[in-house]
Amino acid sequence: MKFCKTYQEYMQNWEREFPGVGFKNLKKILKKCRHDIDSHNSCDDNGDLIPSNCPHQCPVCDGTFFPSLLKEMSDVVGCFNERARKLLDLHLATGFKKYYVWCKGKHNHVSLIQEGQDLVTYAMINAIAVRKILKKYDKVHYSKQGQEFKSRAQRMHVEILQSPWLSELMAFHINLRDKKANARTGPYLFEGCVLKFTDGKPSLTCELFDSVKVDLDLTCSICLDTVFDPVALTCGHIFCYMCACNAASVTIVDGLQATSPKEKCPLCREPGVYEGALHLEELNILLSRRCHEYWEERLQSERLERIKQAKEHWQFQCRAFMGV
Repeated sequence: MKFCKTYQEYMQNWEREFPGVGFKNLKKILKKCRHDIDSHNSCDDNGDLIPSNCPHQCPVCDGTFFPSLLKEMSDVVGCFNERARKLLDLHLATGFKKYYVWCKGKHNHVSLIQEGQDLVTYAMINAIAVRKILKKYDKVHYSKQGQEFKSRAQRMHVEILQSPWLSELMAFHINLRDKKANARTGPYLFEGCVLKFTDGKPSLTCELFDSVKVDLDLTCSICLDTVFDPVALTCGHIFCYMCACNAASVTIVDGLQATSPKEKCPLCREPGVYEGALHLEELNILLSRRCHEYWEERLQSERLERIKQAKEHWQFQCRAFMGV
């Protein structure tokens, strides 16, 4: 079965709840554009057809195809992020909120696992749809503009595999699987997701259908150690929280919300990525369990640094209040 038909059948079950990539409509746009291009093709001296590339100012591509795809990708990643946030909020609920949620009876471990599985499948199949339609674009136009658009979409944070919520769902899956190994009850979220260590360096790996693979390095590029108290910037890069604060020239007390919009990601150098940074709670739980000794060492050393920064902060505040 062709992917287009598979995708259409999958999205029919979710069209009222989840936005998707208009795969069929985008193919129609490309078909029209191909017809326009073919009508302008010429032949060489031997009578062979010379393919005509899409002109630089193509009204079909510039005015319809790319804007439509960009909006659809933005809707997909927005829906995915919001759904994943609500799901993980339920899973991490504590105190009265947890008691209320579970006693209400609308959510249990099985329903959370099923919803997590649906979200991961939704993310992956839409990532495949985007990849295939961009390949088809390049095939029609004999160009690499499709791949260039994908790079632009990543910079605009509308690439769904770039979402930090995907890494949170992967960690969520492994945490639930660990619980299952202990309790021996309940289903898996999805297969093929593991936390592995290569030369002592951890990474999250998930292999799913159609050769889609997510491989997330969990080494902080600032301290060059396993991320501790991990935080994801809006560009998708993950750092230790304290390392991110140091890179942004803010204290732990002030937090990343006090970062100047001009500050850039230490890796990709993109500005304005600290606002909206996401604490990766599920990943934090996973690493604290799998790297217990390392976690305890970092916990002790960072506790001392946090106390030091808090003391300096309040001393500064007192001096400012006293006018010294």
